[in-house]
Amino acid sequence: MAEPAIDLCPKVSDEIRKTTCYMCACRCGVDVHLRDGKVRYLQGNREHPVNRGVLCAKGSAGMLHLLSPARLRTPLLRREGSARGDNDFEEISWEEALSLATSWMQETRSLDPKRLAFFTGRDQSQSLTGWWAQQYGTINHAAHGGFCSVNMAAGGIYTIGGSFWEFGSPDWEQARMLLVFGVAEDHDSNPIKLGLAKLRRLGSQIVSINPVRTGYSAIADTWLGITPGTDGLLALSLAHELLRTGSVDAEALRHRTNAAWLVQEGSWQRSGLFARSEDGKPLVVDAKTGNAVPFDSADAAPALGGETTLADGSRAKSVFALLAERVLDPQFAPEKVQGPTGIPAATIRGLAREMARVAFEDAEILDRPWVDWLGRRHPNTIVRPVAVHAMRGISAHANGFQTCRTLHLL
Repeated sequence: MAEPAIDLCPKVSDEIRKTTCYMCACRCGVDVHLRDGKVRYLQGNREHPVNRGVLCAKGSAGMLHLLSPARLRTPLLRREGSARGDNDFEEISWEEALSLATSWMQETRSLDPKRLAFFTGRDQSQSLTGWWAQQYGTINHAAHGGFCSVNMAAGGIYTIGGSFWEFGSPDWEQARMLLVFGVAEDHDSNPIKLGLAKLRRLGSQIVSINPVRTGYSAIADTWLGITPGTDGLLALSLAHELLRTGSVDAEALRHRTNAAWLVQEGSWQRSGLFARSEDGKPLVVDAKTGNAVPFDSADAAPALGGETTLADGSRAKSVFALLAERVLDPQFAPEKVQGPTGIPAATIRGLAREMARVAFEDAEILDRPWVDWLGRRHPNTIVRPVAVHAMRGISAHANGFQTCRTLHLL
């Protein structure tokens, strides 16, 4: 008996519209297949630069939000006499709903606008909603990001002027070692999958620091099952080891950061402020003369461990000297943090050594000229191919902001 003919590739649509997925912050490109004007199928857009056709399970199921029978058709109003939890509602029009909301908010605004607490989800329009709340008069407004990624953004910008996560990604082309802290599969997943695949092809190391070994951790060369909320302590211990062994790029710190700038000590009015010249320029200690000079002096050799007495008699130390004093504190030694983090001291030391080895022994010189912040031209670029990437797992804690700062510092 002949087998029935089966169409193994049926045509599912008569029209395709292009958009982006809204199931996470990736914003992957999506081809929406329509038949008779209705959504029938979602497929990754192969031409989109973010996902190049890859679509995760959440993205593929995004159409269910549109087609769900539980989706609200109109605003609902609790019936008069019913209580919270009774699940007793009636459908009303948008006009009636907006009229009710306006009356409630007018009353609140006339009494005290700050009585309104305005919170939104992942709307990606926080500049608009924040502006609206300010016009209303309430200071009690926030959004999804305030509990998720703003720790990372603020911590990175505060520390080095930029950030990773949604705001930047590893150099998938040059990295030979990648440390991922608290990175789960629910966020920015498709670009990370593509990047990790590229690192795999290049033979790069992948180290995952995460309490659970799923997804990305399962394909990592090294998995460190850290105690939740202690990522910052691990980062400080790694920095402790790198400083203790002198495994730092002193030249880059001296000339490409403000590590040599002097910080004032003394009275509370100026303690913690940068020491400045009469014309307002930050000061550094010139290693050749021992004098405090403006940071942009052409012939100065900024001393990373600079310390001096200023003209007014107050003391000042360089940013790097203060950093070293803090990070080299014995409380951050691997033996001290292995208990809280759950990671053995020998493992922490080994990871720090490997980071230093890759950074210095695998460094590359690229034929890419550039101009630094002082206008000096350089004929090439030195790449130290250790990358760090982190996400919600390290920021969604009471100390999340400080953890994010610590990772950027590392």
